Amino acid sequence: MNSPTDATALSDLPLLRPGDAGYDDELAGFQTGFTQRPELVVAARSAADVVAAVRYAAKRELAVRVRSTGHGLPGGSAGGLLVTTRRLDGVTVDPAGRTARVGAGVRWGDVVAAAAPHGLAPLNGSAPGVGVVGYTLGGGLGILAREFGYAADHVRSLDVVTADGRLRHVTRESAPELYGALLGGGHGLGVVTALETGLVPVRRLYGGSLSFDGREVDPAAALRAYEAWTRTVPASVTSSFAAVPYPDLPVLPVRLRGRYVLSVRVAATAADGEALVAPLREIGPVLDDSLREMPYADSHTIHSDPDFPHAYYGEGVVLRGLDVERGGEVLARTGPDAGAMVVVQVNHLGGALARDAGNAVPYREGRFLVRLLTTGDREAARELLDPAFAVLAPDTLGRAANFAFGAGDRAAGLYDAETRKRLAGVKEQYDPANLFRTD
Repeated sequence: MNSPTDATALSDLPLLRPGDAGYDDELAGFQTGFTQRPELVVAARSAADVVAAVRYAAKRELAVRVRSTGHGLPGGSAGGLLVTTRRLDGVTVDPAGRTARVGAGVRWGDVVAAAAPHGLAPLNGSAPGVGVVGYTLGGGLGILAREFGYAADHVRSLDVVTADGRLRHVTRESAPELYGALLGGGHGLGVVTALETGLVPVRRLYGGSLSFDGREVDPAAALRAYEAWTRTVPASVTSSFAAVPYPDLPVLPVRLRGRYVLSVRVAATAADGEALVAPLREIGPVLDDSLREMPYADSHTIHSDPDFPHAYYGEGVVLRGLDVERGGEVLARTGPDAGAMVVVQVNHLGGALARDAGNAVPYREGRFLVRLLTTGDREAARELLDPAFAVLAPDTLGRAANFAFGAGDRAAGLYDAETRKRLAGVKEQYDPANLFRTD
């Protein structure tokens, strides 16, 4: 790694410029659909590296961006300084306090593995390769979210480098405005180098998925049955409905090739899990059934999300309620005849997610989250997805920050007016020059 000749303050830092060996590798991440070409990359090894990088950028008025795993990139960017945090990968579990301290480069799979021997679990999402910090700053909708709330609701403290080059230990008591804005407000207020989060006493759960052939079972009817079922379950049950038209490709398992698969994914701590899901089996002939009791360490198998880098574009919107007729129209627009593979996911919200935690996670009154994801190029994605989201507009409260995958305007609709005003005030206080960019 090379050091710029005019950067005495950074002479000891691992720096990369375009053309340097390792520059492209440092920029590689899970999302391959967007290109980032910063003027400088700081491959941070410590919080001190981040402090030096931010001070350097502020002095030279360079925009600062941050990335760890690259799952949630909302778009491309050029110029400025990029801090990569993947090397800040320490995890420490305090079993007595039921907490975990994690560095900004840690992935959820690492925290699950560290907590499991103590009978504890983090509030992670469905994919173990997702970075803890980025996910949590966006809110963090986990597989047990209806029982325990958003991951952001359980954060005890954050270590963050603000635009003035200070490393701050931020808690609800020490800096309540900044603490609340960071949790749900994303990366635009500083570089989080580590956080401490609460763990929950879950050793085992009941979960998995039921799948149906969408050409044998009417997708709209299946969605209607799922929505009716969600009205009957306790908060200890978190679930989602998915519709995926798989291409006929040899890399896929034979049972999925060319099929239109409808699935209901379930994670529950309830003791009577099998009885609770019994109505779902009436939807139609079951294509695949993985519902079972499992150790929490196996919870990633519930969704079996792709673990390889690829390009994707999509959005998520929070709905005040799911109108099943409109939902059926969305399924018709995004099914096998759509002209491209569109993944539809409908998450059941409510329960603990509705509780106000004093942070910036918005739209807590929402009952469902609808996510649409596709491949191809960005403009083609918008042409396909925008009309589908327009169908849902009458019930839409706003967009979900963690699922804004570059298919729409980066900022529009992410927050309600009151939260947006609150975030703007904190931004003005801690980063008036807009050093930190989220584009």
